[in-house]
This record gives sequence, structure tokens and C-alpha cells, in this order.
Amino acid sequence: MRRPLSLLIVPVLALLPASVRAQTVERYESGELLYQDDFTDPTHWVVEQQPDGRVSFQEDKLVIQDAGGCTVWFRQELTAPVIITYDATVIDHGGPHDRVSDLNCFWMATDPVAPDGSVPATTATRTGAFAEYDALRLYYVGCGGNSNTTTRFRRYTGTGDKPLLPEFDLKDPGFLLQPNHTYKIMLVAAAGRAQYFRDGVRIFDYADPDPLTRGWFGFRTVHSHIEIKHFRVWQARLVSATGATP
Repeated sequence: MRRPLSLLIVPVLALLPASVRAQTVERYESGELLYQDDFTDPTHWVVEQQPDGRVSFQEDKLVIQDAGGCTVWFRQELTAPVIITYDATVIDHGGPHDRVSDLNCFWMATDPVAPDGSVPATTATRTGAFAEYDALRLYYVGCGGNSNTTTRFRRYTGTGDKPLLPEFDLKDPGFLLQPNHTYKIMLVAAAGRAQYFRDGVRIFDYADPDPLTRGWFGFRTVHSHIEIKHFRVWQARLVSATGATP
């Protein structure tokens, strides 16, 4: 019998800002498994990439080798409440694209100019350049961005505005990337919250006053070599809501 996948909250209290530590913590577990993809069928995905990069589907993994910017979208629209999980490794073995930086992602993304907000429907208008995504509505995490000096959460409004709140601009080494380590990434969009977990640690928890309740998911990176496995999408179920320790 399949056991529910729980999002274990292991807050790093010594590192997280006080404003984040004081939030109510909502913990979710997996319900029904909605989608399972092990990258055996490239037609399930939409690739937007700048020149001199390559995306390949190798047996049970997605391999991104990138120079100037790349997003790989899952074609299926997702509707909250959802949990998205995958394993990701930033490769650093001295290859031409190997750089420890930018294990990033978009989720609940919609395009305001597209029919029904469909991001895949407007893929021909994008080339993988990062600035092109400013026009979308979405949640974004840049993990180990800016040459592995920052980890940030932003909510894009679809108007070019993507404010960065101080509590979501993390620079402590504990939130940055280690080479050749396989991270277990967990994203949540449920009940007006966007959450980001890495290896069981709750890094970001955003209570959205205007929540994004449907949209598309995408892997995002620039100038890096990343391998991704075990992509899953689950229905999210609320387990508990408690006050975090201040």
C-alpha cells in the first residue's frame, strides 16, 4: 500500500528570519497521486532554451545542460491544492556547463495574454531568456542563484512586477547549493499558501492574499548542468496548522 508522502517541517530556526519563524506553519501530506513522470516521453514537456544548451531525456532522468537560460514546462495544467516533488542534482565534474548555481523553479504559472492562461500555448513567444517570464503570473524560487550567493522566493504579478520581500532573500550558506548532492524538492500550492521545502526543510512559506490556484510547473536554470528524477504531482491534504516557535 502506498503511504502518504508527508512534508516534514524541520525549520532551521537559527537561520530563518524572525518574521518567518513567527508564522503559522501549515503541514500537508500527499493524497491522490495525480501525475507521475520519469522522463521517458519528451512530449510531456515543453523546452524553452537559449542557444548552446541542450536538454535530454535519458532513461529515468531529465538532463539540462545550459548556457544562457532554460525552462522545461510540464504540459499538464495543475490545480490547487497540490504538492509537487522531484529529486534534483547540480552536477559539477568540470564539464563545459558545470556550475553550481540556479536550481530554480516556477509553479502555478499562467500567461495573462494566453487563452485560459496556458503557458504551453505561448511557448513560441519565448526563447528561454529569463526576462521573458516577467510577463507571467507565478511563484518562483531561485535556489542558489546569482552564482550560488542567494536563495529567493518571488511572486510574479503578470505585469512585470516581481517584488522581493526581505524575509525571502536568503544568503546564509545553509540555504545555498552543494555540488553533486541530490536534493529532494517539495513545492506546495494549497489554501492560499505557497511553500518550498528542500530536503525536508521548510525554506519559504508565503500566505498569498490573492493566491494562484491553477497553472503550470517549470524547471528553471541558467548556465548549469542539472539532473532531475522522480517527478510527481499529488493532491495536497492539510494535516495540521500550528504556530511556529518564535
